[in-house]
Amino acid sequence: MGKLDNKVALVTGGNSGIGLATAKRFVAEGAHVFITGRRQKELDAAVKEIGGNVTGVQGDVSKLADLDRLFDTIRKQKGRLDTIFVNAGIAQLAPLGSISEEHYNQLFDINVKGVVFTVQKALPLMPPGSTIVLNASIVASKGFAAFSIYSATKAAVRNFARGWAVDLKEKRIRVNVVSPGVIMTPGLSTLGLTKEQEKGFIEGMVAVTPQGRTGVPDDIAKAVTFLASDDSSYVNGAELFVDGGMAQI
Repeated sequence: MGKLDNKVALVTGGNSGIGLATAKRFVAEGAHVFITGRRQKELDAAVKEIGGNVTGVQGDVSKLADLDRLFDTIRKQKGRLDTIFVNAGIAQLAPLGSISEEHYNQLFDINVKGVVFTVQKALPLMPPGSTIVLNASIVASKGFAAFSIYSATKAAVRNFARGWAVDLKEKRIRVNVVSPGVIMTPGLSTLGLTKEQEKGFIEGMVAVTPQGRTGVPDDIAKAVTFLASDDSSYVNGAELFVDGGMAQI
């Protein structure tokens, strides 16, 4: 018996990193999983890697027409959605003084607008007792140089869970947040750092992490599976830090 036996799940940004690791966990626990990604080639590779009980739907969460197509596919194929991991997001660096309108719009469109409308458009498919897990970050709780816009998007995500837990109480849908620390994913390459800078960044983060290491995607996947399943049946509106203790000290 798996923790998600016979459940229908959605993982946005499920083609790599944390999303892919979580989709694998969900399938291993008995769910049929829909995954999304903007790039068809990477999405197809992820579906092949997961191996079964998975459907890939190409799309950009910041585009409402893509979301409509996603949920129409889920409705036609399965008719319901029991759990969603709203994971799709991007991280980019821009110190105050060099923040562009493009940087601001891109991060807020994907990390905030994408979260809002993914959840809102999913609701008609979600029966009572369903679960929603949002992916935030420790940057919502700690200050890091050049991360101010990204941090603001993740602070918004954390607070969505507070409001939505109340909005959805009559439907008995739980909403929780996972906040990763530094996780070794392909997303690190989008920060625009040189290899030497990336190495220094990681070493600096490890130095202030009590556990003394970076995380791996499956560290987050295990926490998300807990929040998505009945193991967390009395957890609602909460933020679960999975960061080796970095944001706790």
